[in-house]
Amino acid sequence: MEAQAGVSVWRHRELSTPLGDWLLAESSRGLVFVGLSAERALAGLWKLRKRARANCELKHAPDSCQAAARQLLEYARGERQDFDLELDPIGSAFDLRVWAELRRIPFGQTSSYGEIARRLGNPGLARAVGGANGRNPLPVIVPCHRVLANSGEGGYSGGLATKRRLLQHEGCAVSSGLFAS
Repeated sequence: MEAQAGVSVWRHRELSTPLGDWLLAESSRGLVFVGLSAERALAGLWKLRKRARANCELKHAPDSCQAAARQLLEYARGERQDFDLELDPIGSAFDLRVWAELRRIPFGQTSSYGEIARRLGNPGLARAVGGANGRNPLPVIVPCHRVLANSGEGGYSGGLATKRRLLQHEGCAVSSGLFAS
């Protein structure tokens, strides 16, 4: 089934990894979504579609997102630390700037919302950085899990257990206070 003229198609598939069952989606331009919580991923994809105001059709396509699936599986197996993928991130100009900065955080290291704000030239934007972090549709590839609050506490749109699992997978030493409620 092909999309009507003027309607794009986002193809999506599931990916079972040692770190959990994920959902991937791609447009004709690149990867648009990685959902790390199997029970919430499809809802997250619909929410992203609405945020994008995209006239698009979501189509389950088990053979889609091949490069992303391969690289994410390699990451989850401990065989990859960096990604080389075509991305099509959906976000504001500010979001895109934050996400570009997040991609500069090396594997196995962390940063803070305040530090990201300083790197963007405005230390007062720590909360805005947190908001952009929460809107990131490409976790792991855009490693928002590597950003921690200065207080030692942190949140994660994929859930704190997922954040902890990703940080531990990367060998990050984090205090247990990060996961305080």
